[in-house]
Amino acid sequence: MKTKIHFACLAYKTYVLSLVFIVFCGLTSFSLTLFQEHEMAQTFTEYRGVVVDSKSKAPLSFATLTLDGTNISTVTNSDGEFLLKVPNSMLNNAVSISFLGYQVKTIPLSNLNGEDIQILLEESVMQLSEVKINVPKDARSLVKTALDKKGDHYINEETIMTAFYRETIKKRRRDASLSEAIVEIYRDPYSSTKVDKIKLVKARKSTDYNRLDTLAVKLQGGPFSALYADMIKYPDYIFPENNLSMYEFSFDTPTEINDRSVYVVKFKQLPELDQPLYYGKLYIDAETFALVSAIYNLNVANREMASKMFVRKKPNKVTVYPTEAAYRVDYRIKDGKWYYGYSNLQLTMKVNWKGRLFNSVYTLNSEMAITDWAKSLDDSFTRKETLRPTVILSEQASGFSDPKFWGEYNIIEPEKSIESAIDKINKQMEKRKGKE
Repeated sequence: MKTKIHFACLAYKTYVLSLVFIVFCGLTSFSLTLFQEHEMAQTFTEYRGVVVDSKSKAPLSFATLTLDGTNISTVTNSDGEFLLKVPNSMLNNAVSISFLGYQVKTIPLSNLNGEDIQILLEESVMQLSEVKINVPKDARSLVKTALDKKGDHYINEETIMTAFYRETIKKRRRDASLSEAIVEIYRDPYSSTKVDKIKLVKARKSTDYNRLDTLAVKLQGGPFSALYADMIKYPDYIFPENNLSMYEFSFDTPTEINDRSVYVVKFKQLPELDQPLYYGKLYIDAETFALVSAIYNLNVANREMASKMFVRKKPNKVTVYPTEAAYRVDYRIKDGKWYYGYSNLQLTMKVNWKGRLFNSVYTLNSEMAITDWAKSLDDSFTRKETLRPTVILSEQASGFSDPKFWGEYNIIEPEKSIESAIDKINKQMEKRKGKE
């Protein structure tokens, strides 16, 4: 009975606050509104390039670039590409590039001028025997210690964080919808049980409903779905009440993050449990026992139960179930304290219509990166400005505008597929507009 209670809590929070798949019929129109912005003197400089493995030259996705001496940062996209915007007053600084399992590299910004900038990172694997600390007696105890020490090794002050958020919807391999936003997050200390607040600063969208056929697929939760991947601040979404009894834990080969030795712990649900729980890897700092990264999936083998965790509304003649639910969260360190830096959630759903020969496959992706932050002494958000955890971002945003839309805000470079999709969608919208 105890396990069922924990699972009920987990399932509720997953479908309400994580990626949610909403399906309904009858959507035949759309609107497009462009933002109009005043031109301002450019007070920043852009640096573009790609981060790759030094030997294979393979692009490194989700590598972190941080401007030294500041909280300004960004991450690379799935092609390893980055765009970093630096205030002109800080052009003499250097940028540090870090990636899971690779040595940190620091480069003066002056070396990033020009085109076709390529940053090579070297792989670095640290053996446990090289770590001059006490080895935990078992993997489960290490994970429990990591979850219990959130007040010791993570930022325990009120902060205002600026973040870039993107969500995409693909039908099979074709992009059908894209929403992006700049948000401000009012974060309570890690030791606090209060829910963080999010304020929408700028947002835009591009959607081609023809590619969605007679279905409309939306993400409920918006930026909150990415924020709640922070399992240190919100452990109940993965390990309810720090209850680890439903999982098996074991050590994997150790590695290195930010030139720090890291334990790698594998976890999976007990074989006798058939409800959808999680499996994956936790990366825990060998010196402080702080969680610095987690890459994991939801077990979707039980289709009926997994479907109930994500599907909020659908036609009676449609069967919808997830085929994959993948999660990632990365933490960054500043002055000896860790904080949430990036998360990515990807949900793949299969849609079967009764009486139809072929099915449809939709992939919903949500990612958010902290691009700057500062300590805060008061909560300046008003109730009117604060987004609800059930927000659907595409309903809050307007259409795509010119490339100068984001101004000095740091964003994640769009992948080539997204850039191509935006161009095609906008051209189709212009054609329809001309016929009206």
